[in-house]
Amino acid sequence: MPSVGVKIYSVFFKLFLRHRLQSLAAAGDLDNAAFGVSCRPDEATAPPNPAFSASADGVASKDLHIDPNSSLSVRIFLPTPPPPPPSPHAHLLSHAPSRRASDPTPTPPAPAAGAPYRGYLPHAVASPRAAASARRRLPIVVQFHGGGFVTGSNTATANDAFCRRVAKLCDAIVVAVGYKLAPESRYPAAFEDGVKVLKWIAKQANLAMMTKVGGGVDTFGASTVEPWIAAHGDPARCVLLGASCGANIADYVTRKVVEDGKPFDPVKVVAQVLMYPFFIGSVPTHSEIRLANSYFYDKSTCLLAWRLFLSEKEFNLDHPAANPLAPGRGGPPLKCMPPTLTVIAEHDWMRDRAIAYSEELRKVNVDSPVLDYKDTVHEFATLDVFLKTPQAQACAEDIAIWMKKYISLRGHEFSY
Repeated sequence: MPSVGVKIYSVFFKLFLRHRLQSLAAAGDLDNAAFGVSCRPDEATAPPNPAFSASADGVASKDLHIDPNSSLSVRIFLPTPPPPPPSPHAHLLSHAPSRRASDPTPTPPAPAAGAPYRGYLPHAVASPRAAASARRRLPIVVQFHGGGFVTGSNTATANDAFCRRVAKLCDAIVVAVGYKLAPESRYPAAFEDGVKVLKWIAKQANLAMMTKVGGGVDTFGASTVEPWIAAHGDPARCVLLGASCGANIADYVTRKVVEDGKPFDPVKVVAQVLMYPFFIGSVPTHSEIRLANSYFYDKSTCLLAWRLFLSEKEFNLDHPAANPLAPGRGGPPLKCMPPTLTVIAEHDWMRDRAIAYSEELRKVNVDSPVLDYKDTVHEFATLDVFLKTPQAQACAEDIAIWMKKYISLRGHEFSY
């Protein structure tokens, strides 16, 4: 069972969350509804850090507003490159004479701690082998935060720390999506934002390719290329990762890519990770009955969030956004879905429906394991109060181990 401290914190968390949702419901349509909001004013956020700091985790980050017509934005996390492998003749250098001032191609100095990111490849490279290491391509993890479609943000302190952890453990570029929140932007706004971000990544890859071959992009087009994605991202190794309602968005975007991949080319979704998905349905499952009043996110509060996300006409617990196994949902057959890892918590009333979805994928031979963590609650690996717990750290490590089966350039293996 969760500790006494967690239980007490959960009571205040639920009271605050319910008050927050009721206030949003009472406010109705706000003045900025057309542009949308991707972060609440009272949300604790972390500033971007476009530097590889020796004292931090070695992950640089920056924010981009990618849609001039809405608040849609992304925060990109780029892990520091590993040091180049030592030269096989390094032992001879200790006996070599000192370099004269007239000798060409001096060894470049090491960058200062906390220096701003200037690309993996320095102006002068010690050896071709080091240059090849610097140009390495990294898989791309597109991350969708939780919050019941109405709260949370990609720049939230907890989400920033989680994405840094994923970037470090997976050695991947993480693109955290700041989708528009309800009730200002109801369904399907958040889902469409997820599709837009994946198409934006595809556009970056295509612009970079055209610029590389030369003559394909004008000056303005070249200036719109995002260098972190273009220079170091591998769109052919893309993973969608969603927490809570973000898992619903990830699954929706994955279905769109599977249904029609041409608009997303050259992006290939090789796997998806659904962390305690925000699934629900009209027929209650055993866990929905037994754990309806569970910790942090009880069922009644989540129903209020769904009413804020879906319009009054569309509100239906078997809505395609809510129930992945609803009759007549449509979309591609489940057998066409990519490998799917599902993370669930012991004290989460939504766990049974997540398990059922994973079982249906396995029935059609899709690799879809379930990681079930004992003594945990909904969002146990992404809420700020839990980030430093052993369960949260183990969950991130387990996700990285599974993910590397599909993003490793060495094939299907558990680690590099």
